[in-house]
Amino acid sequence: MSIKKLKPITPGQRFRIVNSFNQLTSFNCEKSLVKGKCKSGGRNNVGRMTMRYFGGGHKRKYRIIDFKRKKFGISAVVKSIEYDPNRSSFISLLHYEDGEKRYILTMEGFKIGQKIISGKNIPFDIGNSTFLSDIPLGTNVSCIELKPGQGAKIARSAGSFAQLFAKDEKYATIKLPSGEVRMIMITCMATIGIVSNLDHQLETYGKAGKKRHVGKRPRTRGVAMNPVDHPMGGGEGKASGGIPRNRKGQPSKGFRTRSKKRYSNRYILQRRKK
Repeated sequence: MSIKKLKPITPGQRFRIVNSFNQLTSFNCEKSLVKGKCKSGGRNNVGRMTMRYFGGGHKRKYRIIDFKRKKFGISAVVKSIEYDPNRSSFISLLHYEDGEKRYILTMEGFKIGQKIISGKNIPFDIGNSTFLSDIPLGTNVSCIELKPGQGAKIARSAGSFAQLFAKDEKYATIKLPSGEVRMIMITCMATIGIVSNLDHQLETYGKAGKKRHVGKRPRTRGVAMNPVDHPMGGGEGKASGGIPRNRKGQPSKGFRTRSKKRYSNRYILQRRKK
């Protein structure tokens, strides 16, 4: 995967850095694994705006992704690597031996024709999915379950992965992409490898119109509002609002909102970096 910087033919392309998509092999999705996707535009059931700053954007179709990987012992072949507008990583179309087709997240290093399998006592190759109890220590894993059978919840975005640190009779210790170290039950499943599209974070929109294409509307700064609209509003000229805070007065940029009584606090051994 690589990125390319566009030539400044127009003002909007001067700072535009895009994905070259040279890893993709197909631009047609599997119709049996696609369904329509409706947008709310930030409005509730009576049409009132409850979320600001998003709406519009290009129409999308939702690709049904297999996050559970429960077809144990049946190998599949990677038929294509495709683009998914609903996530930052690429997706791969699998053809199983029994004729079924499924989408999964593409791992870095996938090749067309590669065989993939999930279950117990399988080879530790990229893309294979198994239980944390069977994965060797120090392995880079992604698409990790938080609860057994729940489906992948952790390390699903482009370029993300976690590292398996230690294991005991009941829990495995992993280091998450945020730097947090936490325990997860060894009966949870994970996929071996790093999620594809590593250079996603290097892309830049370059112009406001591109943000509108992905469904983001213009955002008004708090300091540009009046005091009645925002705690940081008012003042003469470019007067700053003092302590950064949100519209309801809650401090931001470092203020922790996680509950001290949250049930999963006991599983976190080391908090993420500030």
